[in-house]
Amino acid sequence: MNGKTIDELRLGDKAEFTKTVSETDIYLYAGVTGDFNPAHIDEEYARGTFFKSRIAHGMLSAGFISSVIGTKLPGPGTIYLDQSLKFLAPIRIGDTITAWAEVVKIMSEENRIKLKTICVNQHGTTVLDGEAVVSPPKSHR
Repeated sequence: MNGKTIDELRLGDKAEFTKTVSETDIYLYAGVTGDFNPAHIDEEYARGTFFKSRIAHGMLSAGFISSVIGTKLPGPGTIYLDQSLKFLAPIRIGDTITAWAEVVKIMSEENRIKLKTICVNQHGTTVLDGEAVVSPPKSHR
């Protein structure tokens, strides 16, 4: 199964992925990446921080963007080349995050597309903003 090829993509194409962040997600991410920053895993420590409670790893939300790109737009077979990220608000346990990607530029000669990438929480607050450049699959083999 392959995603959309460069010829099948259009400016304005969009896709999304939604996930409610659980405590288990945070611990699993910490275990996989080795990022045991106490701001993520130690509630007592986190109460003394700017955020006043534990927050999810920012890169967890970036992973939600990867899910959109790798499974939906352009989808399977896509190669990730570049990603800019601006972390704008914390993600807390229980937040429902929707990651969006939208085609904003098509570079047919290079088989590349630029995507606007964003994550918002259940209140409509943007928690992450950025852009990605990817190479869609070349064919449906």
